[in-house]
Amino acid sequence: MRALSCLLALAISGAAAAQEVPCGGDFQTFKAGLRDEAVAMGHDPQVARRFLSGARQDPRVLRRDRAQGIFQTPFIEFSRKLISQDRLDRGRALSQRWDEVFDRIERDYGISRGVLLAFWAFETDYGAFQGDFNTLNALVTLAHDCRRPEIFRPQIFAAMELYARGDFDPATTTGAWAGEIGMVQMLPRDILENGMDGDGDGHVTLKTSAPDALLSGAKMLSELGWRHGEPWLQEVVLPAGMDWSLTGLETTMSVAEWERLGVRAREGALDDGRLEASILLPQGRGGPSFIAYPNFRVYFEWNQSFTYVMTAAYFAARLEGASVYDPGNPDPGLSGEQMLALQRALDAKGYDVGGIDGILGAGTRSAVRDLQTRLGLPADGWPTTELLNML
Repeated sequence: MRALSCLLALAISGAAAAQEVPCGGDFQTFKAGLRDEAVAMGHDPQVARRFLSGARQDPRVLRRDRAQGIFQTPFIEFSRKLISQDRLDRGRALSQRWDEVFDRIERDYGISRGVLLAFWAFETDYGAFQGDFNTLNALVTLAHDCRRPEIFRPQIFAAMELYARGDFDPATTTGAWAGEIGMVQMLPRDILENGMDGDGDGHVTLKTSAPDALLSGAKMLSELGWRHGEPWLQEVVLPAGMDWSLTGLETTMSVAEWERLGVRAREGALDDGRLEASILLPQGRGGPSFIAYPNFRVYFEWNQSFTYVMTAAYFAARLEGASVYDPGNPDPGLSGEQMLALQRALDAKGYDVGGIDGILGAGTRSAVRDLQTRLGLPADGWPTTELLNML
């Protein structure tokens, strides 16, 4: 299963931003504008012409862009779908196969191998399926579409630079529907900025070279702010009488402070008491609970889906030996239609839910937690039919 990666889940869709970037209109005129802008940026006119000559719109891309319902799935169900014994076994086997590469990543970037293995697994099933969309067509289609042209138009020029270097064929380069390429799915601009020639052949080939893909992904995570050698996520046991309003990404305290409140690691011990951390309840106080360290927030620079991020971070811990989480007994969540109704009600009350999309993301969770506090309910950020009915 291909997960939505990198900038795709960004909610940068404000009308003002879109109006500043050319989009829409006659497609051939749009392509001519791309060529003119490329030349103005310093690209060779003949290179720009050849690169864009065969670009076509792909209606399949727009259909996929508007159908991202998988991120409406709750964490427990989502994680059970994505994490299988087969994926665990293959991940551990690949860890051994590319041991020297992972050692280099851990030495140079301080990123544990489980983190990269989890992305590799979720993005392309360890490289088995990297997407069959023509990358240039995908990027041009999304740049022409006026939903988020400010994200995708720069990626076209980055791909053009890769083409000029001999590392991108506009006719044959394929990948995800949103323009990501390779085993860990990186956009052209990310490849330009963070691409690594891990196998020493003089090229960055993320589709066929595991060393190139893994090292490039590690460099990108490092550039996004990964803190060398620090943890990211750990399952915890919470004390009786926990103040649920303290949970969520909005609240951070030192690990030592959480320990004084009675938070304990389910296995082993919590990390350095000086680290700032948050307590996360992906399905409310009745479900599993985790402590999220600073590196957890870097995951949102890769993908902004809360459910994806939680699952990827948890799978990374599993690959490094953590046990299966305790699912607990969470209250039933809302259906997609109910979530939309909740978001509309919250929006009407002035809350910023990050878009009315039926997805329980960080913005909606924060709004729910605040409303629960106002209504005298346990403020765990997990919306229920009780809360919806009260609205």
